[in-house]
Amino acid sequence: MDRTAAASAIEAFLRAIGHPVGSDPELAGTGARVASLWIDELLDGYVVDLGALFDDAMPAREGAPLVTIERLTTHVVCPHHLTIGKGFATVLYLPGDRVAGLGAIARLVDACTHRLVLQEDAGQHVAAAVVERLGARGAACVLKMRHGCLEHHGEKKRGARVRTISLAGSFAAEGPDRALALAAIGEHVAGDR
Repeated sequence: MDRTAAASAIEAFLRAIGHPVGSDPELAGTGARVASLWIDELLDGYVVDLGALFDDAMPAREGAPLVTIERLTTHVVCPHHLTIGKGFATVLYLPGDRVAGLGAIARLVDACTHRLVLQEDAGQHVAAAVVERLGARGAACVLKMRHGCLEHHGEKKRGARVRTISLAGSFAAEGPDRALALAAIGEHVAGDR
């Protein structure tokens, strides 16, 4: 990543839409600050090694229960308008041979969402990673977000929320694991109103 080029591009963008970067003291240093914000915060998911997130996973006990982690704050960046979608993630999984630390699941959510990504794709990436990298039998990711592109562009539906439900592994196929996951998600959705 080239911070200097990014800062210059931000300044060029501001000038192109009529803001005097060189003469407005409020805009001094804005290019560098915005570049750092995007690289270090908004799009920091790209630098996470997804494979290493579960290196410290622990052996699961026989008959390990469904694990649900709720209200993990996160955001996505819309690749179409570069606006922010922010809200919460809930991750559910049925352990296979290993269980992850709760922090690892939270870091996985941010690694998959802090990108230029559509909400539905981010949720699918989270659920798939829990199955493929942790070895869970089944996994789900529920994302509930408010999107800048929906609130400030076109339809201007302020306060609208988008909920996506992504399923992977045994949760994606008909059967008792899927029924358990959908029941838990239904309780979560009902309690989230």
